[in-house]
Amino acid sequence: MHERQPFRSAVLLLVWSWLLLLVLLPNLLVIAASFATRDPQDFLSLPLTLESYQRLINPLYLSVFTHSLYMAAMTTLLCLLIGYPFAWALSRVDKRWQTLLMILLIVPFWTNSLVRTYAIKLLLASNGLINNLLQSLGVIDAPITMLYTEGAVIAGLVYLLLPFMILPLYTVFEDLRDDLLQASHDLGAGRMATFVRVVIPLTLPGVIAGVLLVLLPAMGMFYVADVLGGAKNLLVGNVIKNQFLDARDWPFGAAASVLLTLAMALLILAHGLSRRRIGQEAVE
Repeated sequence: MHERQPFRSAVLLLVWSWLLLLVLLPNLLVIAASFATRDPQDFLSLPLTLESYQRLINPLYLSVFTHSLYMAAMTTLLCLLIGYPFAWALSRVDKRWQTLLMILLIVPFWTNSLVRTYAIKLLLASNGLINNLLQSLGVIDAPITMLYTEGAVIAGLVYLLLPFMILPLYTVFEDLRDDLLQASHDLGAGRMATFVRVVIPLTLPGVIAGVLLVLLPAMGMFYVADVLGGAKNLLVGNVIKNQFLDARDWPFGAAASVLLTLAMALLILAHGLSRRRIGQEAVE
């Protein structure tokens, strides 16, 4: 037993060093940079100020943030509507089919997401596969404009992030006990009442985890908006990228990053509270 202590200590030291140096320290630097003053030569300088946070409520940037939140929310909603029944069906099929379906779900991760985004662009372009197929079938006479639209960005985000919604939902459906559903039916509840009063509350942690894994990444995947959306459909990630790389306004880019970090912290808190509540109800 004592022989394993050095190994355990080394692992803990490695994990804590990783978290401190590559997670906590970079975030502290971003927070500090968000209060600094923009400097054309050194990027950052004193004095410390709240100007970058005040600019976040500028109508120009506020419209970009709200539109980005809208597209991310639509992406999350579509992923939930598709992923919820898919995860339920996946948890109910035979184990052999589960393995195959899980492999098919994970296979896209073997390809770079930027490459897959360009593949979607080839599908949605005016001379792309979808328009060519519809024209060859006589469904349309002229190409439909699908690329560089809000719908194209949302479609690309759904395609890339759908597995992140399905996986946590599949986990909670796997843990969903059939005897609870049977007890609900025995007590006179119909299918809809059982779904609303039993299934949804018990799968809520998976829903929140899926939202956590989809909503905020959807707001930050700037390359999807660059490739599929054009200049009118920007995400918060585009604003951050442009501030750091083009405008060289590091304090404002850092402030926008802190805003996303706070949003993620709130979602993590909601996920933890939901799991704690369900755990307390299970004990009672």
